[in-house]
Amino acid sequence: MSVSEKNSAIEGDQDHQVSVEDHRLLRKVDRRLLPIFTLLYLLSFLDRSNIGNAKIDGMTTDLGISPASYNTALAIYFVGYVIFEVPANIVLKRCNPQVWLPSLTLAWGIVSIGQGLVKNQAGLFGIRFLLGATEAGLFPGVIYVFSVYYLRRERSWRVAIFFGGAALAGAFGGIFAYCIGLMNGVGGRRGWQWIFILEGILTVVISLIAYFIVPTWSHEAKFLSETEKTRLLDRLRADSDAGTDQVFKWSSVRDAFSDHLVWAYAFLFHGFSFVLYSLSLFLPTIIAGLGFQTWQAQLMTVPPNVLASFSIWTTVYFSSKCNVRAPFIIGAAIVSIIGYILLIACTSPGLQYFGVLLAAAGVYTGNSLLLSWPGENVSGQGKRAVAVALQISVGDIGAIAGCLIYRPTLSSHLYRTPNLIAIGYLLFAIVMTTYLWVVMKAENRKRDCLLSKGEAKEETEEERIMLGDRSVRYRYQI
Repeated sequence: MSVSEKNSAIEGDQDHQVSVEDHRLLRKVDRRLLPIFTLLYLLSFLDRSNIGNAKIDGMTTDLGISPASYNTALAIYFVGYVIFEVPANIVLKRCNPQVWLPSLTLAWGIVSIGQGLVKNQAGLFGIRFLLGATEAGLFPGVIYVFSVYYLRRERSWRVAIFFGGAALAGAFGGIFAYCIGLMNGVGGRRGWQWIFILEGILTVVISLIAYFIVPTWSHEAKFLSETEKTRLLDRLRADSDAGTDQVFKWSSVRDAFSDHLVWAYAFLFHGFSFVLYSLSLFLPTIIAGLGFQTWQAQLMTVPPNVLASFSIWTTVYFSSKCNVRAPFIIGAAIVSIIGYILLIACTSPGLQYFGVLLAAAGVYTGNSLLLSWPGENVSGQGKRAVAVALQISVGDIGAIAGCLIYRPTLSSHLYRTPNLIAIGYLLFAIVMTTYLWVVMKAENRKRDCLLSKGEAKEETEEERIMLGDRSVRYRYQI
């Protein structure tokens, strides 16, 4: 059977249902990729956000850090993250994920341990920058690896499972922080120090195991038989460029930076990133500000994060079934806005806490959907690697803003003004989602019209791969 015949047969499978053979293949890929990548991201999010738990456990008092300096320490993390995001994915494209991703995990695990050893403000600032720099390559790297193993319509559900690790990290973080905090005084160290040290040691141990589990590129995958690998690459070629082994070209970087849709994805995440990180980093403080004691606040961070996980998986399941993203992203933003309104307008701690639940569910769900979007819609491979990293890099500038803006106010509502700004960022995200939705839908309609009238130029497979998402036969997932 020729390649074109294989592709036709595979496309037929995709139009109706996944064949038994494909189903077995996907389960095998899932078992290899999803558990380890989800675990690594859980650790990544845990190691970046546990500073919120350490804060209410006495860190700022012991180190003599003012509220303003604490916010600066949070922002410095994202400075390192933003600077090294795109370079990290360029290295990944020219390297091997089986070595690169576990090495990053090992590096930030060691840095995380160092957070528990700092003695002053300067040490905290420096270690937070290093943590951001070493964690920068994991998320965009994993999203890119997903793009060379799964069809475009299959990626959002996998990204949702993976991103659910962030929400679970918040849930586990609260429980861990409460338990580890009981070690206060052990070995002459404070409880908040043990939070950083023990969670960092856990990351280091998992990173060493990850060297033997994280897969390499799909065309070299050793965990697949030759027959399975051929089938995987054939179905990827029929769907996009993912089944081809493309050499990195610097022109791909230029293509990504000159595409207005790539920037729109980045600005969309910018809107959601502000609320994602301000909520995850300040959640223990927000809950404590509702009148709960420190130990209660640690444990009460668990329900919002558990709810967020289930919200992610449920919403993305239906999004995948409907094969649409934009309406669900807008819906998630609206749910978050309602949550923030309750947090601002209500005086009852119970209603305010319910607002926190809604905000967390909407924020995490919206992020899980939008972070898979450029991976589904940007082609070829080099351009996609840069686009995914650029989305996170520009997006996390919103996280820097969140860290600097979230300062306690003198009003009866803790963080009233920052919460109002969070609503503004969510409205901005809705605008960007609508822009992407309208533009991509119009472009799909235009290309359908050209093909139906026979006005489209014939393209060889080589030309189609070279053109990527500019090909008249390419369709955006909206």
